[in-house]
Amino acid sequence: MSYKILVYDTKPYDKEYFELLKDERFNIKYLDAKLDNQTAYLAKGYDAICIFVNEYVDKEIIDILLSFNIKLIALRSAGFNNVDLKYAFNKIHIVRVPAYSPYAVAEYAMALLLTLNRKTNKSYIRVREHNFSLIGLTGFDLKNKTIGVIGTGKIGRIFIDICLGFGCKVLAYDLFPYQDDRITFTTLEHLYKDSDIISLHIPLSKETQHLINKNSMALMKDGVYIINTSRGALVNSLDLLNNLKSKKIGGVALDVYEEEANLFFEDLSYEIIDDEIITQLISLPNTLITSHQAFLTKEALTNIVKTTLDNVIEFFEKDTLVNEVCYQCSKKGNCAKKGRCF
Repeated sequence: MSYKILVYDTKPYDKEYFELLKDERFNIKYLDAKLDNQTAYLAKGYDAICIFVNEYVDKEIIDILLSFNIKLIALRSAGFNNVDLKYAFNKIHIVRVPAYSPYAVAEYAMALLLTLNRKTNKSYIRVREHNFSLIGLTGFDLKNKTIGVIGTGKIGRIFIDICLGFGCKVLAYDLFPYQDDRITFTTLEHLYKDSDIISLHIPLSKETQHLINKNSMALMKDGVYIINTSRGALVNSLDLLNNLKSKKIGGVALDVYEEEANLFFEDLSYEIIDDEIITQLISLPNTLITSHQAFLTKEALTNIVKTTLDNVIEFFEKDTLVNEVCYQCSKKGNCAKKGRCF
């Protein structure tokens, strides 16, 4: 039996790994376009669609997909805040890739921190222009610095291990702390006050949106560094910009941005960007911004595609659906029943 899958927002690396890992059961068409209320009509005649993190599935799109008898939306991502799970419940199944490579993201978070601190990006550009000056490139030792880690899931724990390897002291905050004598779990307030560096490793929800804002930043040490490889809307971008300008925040490294949907993953080098906040952030000397790159390793791409294809097979051929997310289970991530939610 062949399953017709329409993959939206396909990049060359997506297609490469789908073509490498698919078998004769899959008839896949790749679209450059993202899913929206216009391109949703292209799903007619398909069994399922596949989307990425910056494509939003609202009531209108769900209704269009239902009119074509689409029963499955496969997210090739861990996050699912871009889907109206409440409206989708009992209408269309949503599956995700809960873990593709926590090492990829955790290692990239440390890479951002090292680059921000030691300014290797700036020295690389200087040397290419035959400028061998060291002025302005002074960083600090990570050893004995206190790193606050918000979120201690798989990615957060790996990041903690990396930090400990550098000789850092680690404060951690999570709704579900665990026993580890090497680190100290504490409140958010104390983490803000005592950390030299803060790294975010939590999902986006109503409770965590704009967790980092003018009030939380006011509690932080002067000159604190903030690293975000999770979701852009965890940080209030305007508040961040203002605190960078006032020098309250010493530096920031972002691989995500709350208004990234129409920016990231695209080549806009010949266009004027209307978003004044990100253009100002990019212009500051103590910011480092990359375009949602942390996941991009061979291992992660392999796991994303393999899990996505397995999710499709499980939906059409089995009674279980272990990677389903739905409205009634969304706070737990995957379906609590380890089966179909409806």
